[in-house]
Amino acid sequence: MRIHTWNVNGIRAVLNKGFSQYVSTYNPDILCIQETKATEDQVEIDFSELGYPFIYWNSAEKKGYSGTCIASKIEPYEVIYGIGIQKHDNEGRVITLDLPDFYLVDVYTPNSKRELLRLDYRHNEWDKDFLSFLLGLNKIKPVIVCGDLNVAPEEIDLTNPKTNRMNAGFTDEERDGFRNYLSSGFVDAYRSLYPESKEYTWWSYMANARARNIGWRIDHFLVSKQMFNRVTDVCIHKNVYGSDHCPVELVII
Repeated sequence: MRIHTWNVNGIRAVLNKGFSQYVSTYNPDILCIQETKATEDQVEIDFSELGYPFIYWNSAEKKGYSGTCIASKIEPYEVIYGIGIQKHDNEGRVITLDLPDFYLVDVYTPNSKRELLRLDYRHNEWDKDFLSFLLGLNKIKPVIVCGDLNVAPEEIDLTNPKTNRMNAGFTDEERDGFRNYLSSGFVDAYRSLYPESKEYTWWSYMANARARNIGWRIDHFLVSKQMFNRVTDVCIHKNVYGSDHCPVELVII
C-alpha cells in the first residue's frame, strides 16, 4: 500500500499546476491533503475520474483557511472528523479513516506563526490534546499519522538550525511536542529508515530557497511501533512542484 501526504497550500491553485498529472504518475492508494483552503463545492475536480471513489473533506469555518481532505481507493469502516474538541475542530485540521488493520490520521498542525503568537496554544493545548486523541486510537489498533506537523524535529531536519532556534517550527516547545509523540509509542518513519539523510519537504518562496535547497522537513509519517515492521520505505518527492511543500510517500506491506 502506498500512502501519500501533501500540503498543497491551496487545492484550487495546485489544480492548475500539474496536480492530476502527479496523481496519475504516482497513483497512491490513499492521498492525504492539507491546507486545502476551500470547501468541497469550491473545487472543480472529480476524484473519481482519477480513480478515487471515496473522498472526505474537513474544511475550516473560516473561508480560505486551513482544511484537510483524503482521497482513497479503499472504503473505510468509519470516518472521524476532528478530535472531538470544539476549540480545535473549527479549523478543519484532522480527518481519520478507520481502515481494516489500522487508523490513518491526516493532520494539518497549527503553525505557531510569526512572533510565535500561537505557540502557547500549539504547545499547551493542541499538541497535548492531539496526542491524547492518537493514544486513544492506538489502544484499539495501530495508527499511521501523516501530514504537515509544522515542526522540524532535529537540527538535521533544516538547513539553518542555529539561526532558526526561536522561529516557528523549530522552537524548543514544538520540538518537545514532537518528541512526546515518539516517547508515547510512535516512530518517525523517515528518520528511522534514513538516520543521516538531509532531505526537506518545505521551502520558503523567498530568496530562491527551493532551487538552492534551503528547506525544512516538516511533513511527516508517524507510525505506531507495533506496525513499523510493515514499513518498507518513505520517499520524499522533492521533484513534484505546485506547492511550497512536496509530497511524501509511505510504503507499507
